Amino acid sequence: MQYGYARVSTRDQNVDRQLDALRAFPLEERRIYTDYFTGASFERPRYLSLMRKLAPGDVMVVTSIDRLGRNYDEIIQQWRRLTYERHIDIVVLDMPLLDTRARGAVENDVTRKFISDLLLQLLSYVAQVERENIRRRQAEGIAAARARGARFGRPEKRRPDGAEAVLDEVRAGATTKMAAAERLGISRATLDKWLKQDLHVLANCEETV
Repeated sequence: MQYGYARVSTRDQNVDRQLDALRAFPLEERRIYTDYFTGASFERPRYLSLMRKLAPGDVMVVTSIDRLGRNYDEIIQQWRRLTYERHIDIVVLDMPLLDTRARGAVENDVTRKFISDLLLQLLSYVAQVERENIRRRQAEGIAAARARGARFGRPEKRRPDGAEAVLDEVRAGATTKMAAAERLGISRATLDKWLKQDLHVLANCEETV
């Protein structure tokens, strides 16, 4: 049996190009498994379903090695487990050398397996480096945006009228934090956050005097 596997990181990404290539292999629609999941791990629902379905002699087809995954060590481990332990062939459409199906004489098959494994290690390494570069660029972008004053996460809750007077009561011990939060219609955590912010502002003001 021949099966296809396609993957994109989120449902917002377009998987059509992969599906078209797998259909043209050709593969039946019902034998194509698709995940909308990160490639950092192999714990993906449809991938795991396909692994349970595959039997010795079956073929798994992917459009490119990074569709299989993006973790260098795990790609190598999965590849060897499938090809050497479970005797399942793998075909990578955009890299003809990554095709473990037996062809020709035994000597040619041995050479083909050697080239396939060597190329796999190189491409898996490149896939992992690219993944790490993406994470680094994201972190650098966030740091640069924060340096420019950009804010991330949920917008801060606006303080209602009279909030400062209630906070003054809390600071003076005239009311409890729980009672103050109920009066302002906020959570205790938000109240504590506002008190901490005011304390920080006060400390900054004292330093400039």
